[in-house]
Amino acid sequence: MSSVSLSQPAGAHAGNAALLASALAAIFWGTNFEATRIVLSELSPWTAGATRFVIAAAAILLWLALTERIRLPVLRRNLLQFIVLGIVGVGGFNAALFVGMQTSSPVTAALIMGTSPLTTTLIDSAIRRRMPAGIALAGMAIGLFGVALTVGAFSGAHFARGDLLIALGSLAWALYTIGCRRWVIDASPMETSTWTMVFGAISMVIAAFAVETPFAALTRISAVGWTAILHMALIGSVLAYIFWQIGIAARGPAATSVLFNLVPVSALVVAAAFGRIPDWSQVLGVAIAIFGVLLASGRFTRSKQIA
Repeated sequence: MSSVSLSQPAGAHAGNAALLASALAAIFWGTNFEATRIVLSELSPWTAGATRFVIAAAAILLWLALTERIRLPVLRRNLLQFIVLGIVGVGGFNAALFVGMQTSSPVTAALIMGTSPLTTTLIDSAIRRRMPAGIALAGMAIGLFGVALTVGAFSGAHFARGDLLIALGSLAWALYTIGCRRWVIDASPMETSTWTMVFGAISMVIAAFAVETPFAALTRISAVGWTAILHMALIGSVLAYIFWQIGIAARGPAATSVLFNLVPVSALVVAAAFGRIPDWSQVLGVAIAIFGVLLASGRFTRSKQIA
């Protein structure tokens, strides 16, 4: 009897590995929000974002060279795609996060970003010219209710300017997730992560020097600030982006985007660990939003059909 009959098929193992990679990416991203709060107490947003991604881009480029080698034909074939996706999904997403976090809280920012699966589903449906199912629309409505509850919309509070910027970042991330699967040709997850990060870093460096004085600011940053930046660069960027690309390549953008629900959960846990205990409405809002996203993505109906 072969060993294959006693274990899962190779495809199942690959799918499980991709699922785990996507989940870890979301968890790593969830830790970034508290780290961003720490860094922004010492650096202005564009300098903070540019520093993070210069380090991340250098690390992932070295990793690519040592593990897969740099394939220039792949870069030439996808140059325009990498530039656009880097500017939108790395530069735009993180600019919205760093600038938005000046007036938004880590938990609120993470939850707003956690709605990107809804945005991804809508954009993907529009590209495919398929109307989302009724249960998907209901799930989206429930998810938005959860977001509103978390930011205090029902207690008289309003979206802060930072919340709106982070919502735009969520849109940028949805476009990045879809674009990496649909527009990039014959590139590995590592290559896609590397080149989009490189071009995203370049765009953020240009912006930082245009509006701030990065070198002067970096001479004043503390050891704690550098630790937070290195965490975001190496764990919350390099590992997270590579793991996310593995999920997209194996499971597709829509299925992978569902794992983004773990971002606000991770952010909530980290915030609590730093003594920033969320109130009951935020916890309830996160739970409702996650339920809505899972419902919209067909997780419950799919499980029922399998059973």
